[in-house]
Amino acid sequence: MLHFFYSLFFRLALPFVLLRLWWQGRHSSEALANWRQRLGYPEPEPEPVIWVHAVSVGETIAASPLVKALLARNPDIPILVTAMTATGAERARALFGSRVRYSFSPYDTPGAVRRFMDRVNPRALVIMETELWPNMIALCRQRNVPIFLINARLSERSAQGYRRVRSLVRPLLGSISWIAAQAEEDAERFLCIGARPQSVSVTGSIKFDVEVTPAIREASAGLRREVLGAGRPVWIAASTHEGEDSQILEAHRRVLRACPETLLVIVPRHPERFDDVATLVVHAGLSLARRSRGEAALECQVYLADTMGELFMLYGASDMAFVGGSLIERGGHNPLEPAAWGIPVLSGPHVFNFETIYGRLARGDALASVGDSASLGDCILEIIASPALAASLGGNALAVVEANRGALEKVVNGIVERV
Repeated sequence: MLHFFYSLFFRLALPFVLLRLWWQGRHSSEALANWRQRLGYPEPEPEPVIWVHAVSVGETIAASPLVKALLARNPDIPILVTAMTATGAERARALFGSRVRYSFSPYDTPGAVRRFMDRVNPRALVIMETELWPNMIALCRQRNVPIFLINARLSERSAQGYRRVRSLVRPLLGSISWIAAQAEEDAERFLCIGARPQSVSVTGSIKFDVEVTPAIREASAGLRREVLGAGRPVWIAASTHEGEDSQILEAHRRVLRACPETLLVIVPRHPERFDDVATLVVHAGLSLARRSRGEAALECQVYLADTMGELFMLYGASDMAFVGGSLIERGGHNPLEPAAWGIPVLSGPHVFNFETIYGRLARGDALASVGDSASLGDCILEIIASPALAASLGGNALAVVEANRGALEKVVNGIVERV
């Protein structure tokens, strides 16, 4: 019954969703141009595909090593990557180029999903993390398409929400062929909300398998030398959100009073906020350089990284990294990319979306946790003043990453065995 009302609600809401899409299209040609895909009319695929469903930028980045490994293992099987957001689709194209096919995800109405599946004919559906779309899963089950929930994580907060609609969630989880959970805690929560024990495994997080390639190291070194300045402290505030940027800028002003040559690299999570953050920097009385304009930051106090797809490289050009979404109740973002560079990782108190990963960093003495702008500024100054502390935090962070590698191979093997 809940599934019926879910589908009914989505059908009733669809005209308003399309109106919003048209409104966005007034400023974004891509938003309007892809409405057919969202209604279930992608380009037809000539042969069955492995469908990788990654909703947004974060899930797309998380899917990157998996997609590349599947391509290496079975180059003859085409892969279709879908995303719900324009930035997610853009990031997918930047990551994979012509090696995979792309589409916007269909809206989760029975008609849109059915049309979509008729045209792409999936041989398997790979869902990243915890994106449970009832009609997508139900129609795959009807067509005997195996469903894999990969890098699956479930916070206690999310589990409590799912328990309230257990009658809807239980059949969804029962339709999933394999849930590859990041940790024991995630697996237990999936079981508590209705997953079948035989379908749940703990594989670890494929995010630990992040690789710093020679090309990325070279690009980071060049950026640091030519744009940011090699002889000054540089800290990065990554994936920041509204309500967080002002706190970060206040922390930086605190740092500048004691160490005036320090540079802040700030990377807003969402591109539509780039100009707003630039305005905040100017109003804070700080000098600004913008990456999108090709401006050097050698004489500036803040470098706004207002481009897409460069965060991992930017981490490598920094001495320490604050991972955003954590000074506000957003739940945090992935700290493993800066950890893989072996630099100190800082975060605020709100990290429930990545509680297992942050817990491992904390237990490995690889995380500096702060509560507000003042403690953030003080922590940065402490790390700047103590090369030994910086080396210890960074070395411990890299050690945590190295100790937890291997999930990617388990996940790829598990998918290949079941397809």
